Amino acid sequence: MDELTKNEKLGDLYAYYGKLLTKGQQSYFEDYYYNDLSLGEIADNHNVSRQAIYDNLRRSTKSLKKYESTLHMQADYNKIEDNLELVDTLLDQGKITQAKEKIQKLLNKMRGE
Repeated sequence: MDELTKNEKLGDLYAYYGKLLTKGQQSYFEDYYYNDLSLGEIADNHNVSRQAIYDNLRRSTKSLKKYESTLHMQADYNKIEDNLELVDTLLDQGKITQAKEKIQKLLNKMRGE
């Protein structure tokens, strides 16, 4: 996986779970991934070592991935979006009955039935 794709996936995970990180982790993560600051710049801004920033970002990344593996919020959202796209396609094709069936299955799944 290339660096851009990896960073995009981490950004997506941060959108779901960022509030679960400490304020410090949030600040370092946002500076590095959103504000495009280097480890040295972040370290200078927070009066800590580059190694401390690096270690903190590694722990933050690990935490975000762990939250997703436990809670599945991003994966569940993506499944819902995929199903809604399918329903939209079915409706565009005039397949109303199939669209209704897909919607009913999706609603049942969301309700835990």
